Amino acid sequence: MHIHILGICGTLMGSIAQLAKDSGNQVSGSDDNIYPPMSDLLARSGISIASPYSAENIPSDVDLVIIGNANLPRGNPAVEHVLNSGIPYTSGAEWLGRYLLQDKWVIAVSGTHGKTTTSAMLAWILEYAGLKPGFLIGGLPGNFSKSARLGETSFFVIEADEYDTSYFDRRSKFLHYKPRTLVINNLEYDHADIFPDLEAIQNQFHLLVRSVPGNGLIIYPENNTNIDPVLTRGCWSETQTFNVDSPGQTRPKSSATESDIPSTTAYAKPFAKMAAELTATEVNKDGSEFAIALGGEIIGRVVWQMNGEHNIANALAAILSARNIGILPGVACEALGQFKGVKRRMEVIYNSNDLTVYDDFAHHPTAIKTTLAGLRARVGEDKILAIIEPGSHTMRKGTHAGKLAPAVLDADHSIWFKPPNIQWDMEKELDSAFISICTEVMDIVELALEIIQKHKIRHLVIMSNSGFQGIHQSLIDRLA
Repeated sequence: MHIHILGICGTLMGSIAQLAKDSGNQVSGSDDNIYPPMSDLLARSGISIASPYSAENIPSDVDLVIIGNANLPRGNPAVEHVLNSGIPYTSGAEWLGRYLLQDKWVIAVSGTHGKTTTSAMLAWILEYAGLKPGFLIGGLPGNFSKSARLGETSFFVIEADEYDTSYFDRRSKFLHYKPRTLVINNLEYDHADIFPDLEAIQNQFHLLVRSVPGNGLIIYPENNTNIDPVLTRGCWSETQTFNVDSPGQTRPKSSATESDIPSTTAYAKPFAKMAAELTATEVNKDGSEFAIALGGEIIGRVVWQMNGEHNIANALAAILSARNIGILPGVACEALGQFKGVKRRMEVIYNSNDLTVYDDFAHHPTAIKTTLAGLRARVGEDKILAIIEPGSHTMRKGTHAGKLAPAVLDADHSIWFKPPNIQWDMEKELDSAFISICTEVMDIVELALEIIQKHKIRHLVIMSNSGFQGIHQSLIDRLA
């Protein structure tokens, strides 16, 4: 079958392209925005890419078109050609659920933050244990040469996104995956372009919970109160919780009772919050070493190259998920000791005796805050400069504008890019002597060089969920 993918350079669609090709299909694609690392990955896989979106860039012998969800609405010339020509089409998430995941033990990693890193951790733990899993990860994991593969066993790890599926399917992508093991890493309000409020996101997560079988398992953090209402509405599966905490701490249980569950959830298990089964304890200052305790008893230790409490929480979710399919926590700890992280997740892209530059995907105030907090814990009093692009729909809309200045307090200085389509008053919300705002990328580069020299900056973090107009390479070229 010849499959053509619209939006092929997106993290999900690029991974689907690799899986479709490995399944024996001929694969091509088109996109308006072609940039690394996905473009390089597709080129190495022998998948041809054309730009821009147009009828001419869709091969005449195509059997199926997979339509992505980034800038592909009605009116897009490629979409209109598919519809006018009667070419069979589907969404990426539906293709995965229908053609790839039917006979798999799906381990889905969902949540507002940490999906990519946790998925990469989990895939590596299974690989280390000899299970040779399939996986689809929204980034390039350091322990593998690609972001997706079919695998050699029934186990399949997938990053499960709550964003809607396509212009013709407004359900969240993860509703197509039907996991047997489900991780809900955390839950916050995001994607303001499609969700009016947190409750709308919780509705989608409850539909996901409904798809987990009774003999399946749902894993989630004990201390995220936004997840509780999702499970209180009905949960038919076993649950396990984790926490970055000392074992034995007394924690409040949920006040929810069986009578709180709506009548539509017949046969659901009464939701009562229990103390975390797996905890991280004896955590050193920067999170690069910690112990794990099961039922209060220490059963393993992790010494790794990662840092920050958020990554420890990701690790606990991965360890519990692996334990669910028979991998001992001690083996999982050994695997995490060799975990190499994920590209664009605090990836070092430049290093000299005086300065280290990191590329990071953070684009939500919580992700920005936890990432900088982890770096601060690791580098101590060294000076930190953060460069941030408010690139997501939620950031451009200003949904979390009031939380952004506090999110960068662990940086000594931050420079914010002001795009032309911003919908909030950046100068007002980011009014600080330690925050600068620029409307041109090259102005950011020049200002960053000045601040680095003047304030003896030792660590520079570029935070963006896009190519950021090539600022990474521009800055490295000037530094070199």
